[in-house]
Amino acid sequence: MLDFAAQYEAFRRRDPAWDGVVFVAVKTTGVYCRPVCPARTPLSRNVNFYPSAASAEHAGFRPCLRCRPETAPFCPAWKGTKTTVERALALIEGGALDRGNIEALADRLGVGTRHLGRVFAEHLDASPLQVALSLRVQRAKRLLDQGDLSIPLVAKRAGFSSARRMSAAFSRIYGRSPSAFRNKAPPVVG
Repeated sequence: MLDFAAQYEAFRRRDPAWDGVVFVAVKTTGVYCRPVCPARTPLSRNVNFYPSAASAEHAGFRPCLRCRPETAPFCPAWKGTKTTVERALALIEGGALDRGNIEALADRLGVGTRHLGRVFAEHLDASPLQVALSLRVQRAKRLLDQGDLSIPLVAKRAGFSSARRMSAAFSRIYGRSPSAFRNKAPPVVG
């Protein structure tokens, strides 16, 4: 962090580069703001700086109703439902839908299944199950290309419940069987 004078000067100028990086608490009002808040600039002796909204709240300050510092850039609330989708994608990539179902995923995220479906449709134009299937197929393609594992073992490691389900997914998406994606090295001429 910069020294107090540099932070205060950036706050006085309402520098947008500091938005979401530092939070300004005003001792006389008990309110904390974003550095871009349009409210009148308080005297420097009445100001404290905090690295996060949470730290300002922990110090006993409440959020400004004008600039809404709890929704500053880089805060999860600022990103809205996109945060839920990002968290869900990380869980899906980690295999949450390979081992569980949509209800369990929604519970882990603290939302309902219908809401989860709506935010996926809004941000990705696909359902969580479609995303999980796409990730499984990508994993399977990499495994098929990189080694000589059996088709049932590839299916298991890629997250499919069976080789038959993997074959059905490949047929539906590519119109080809998984074995058609095996890396066939050219013959060695010698």
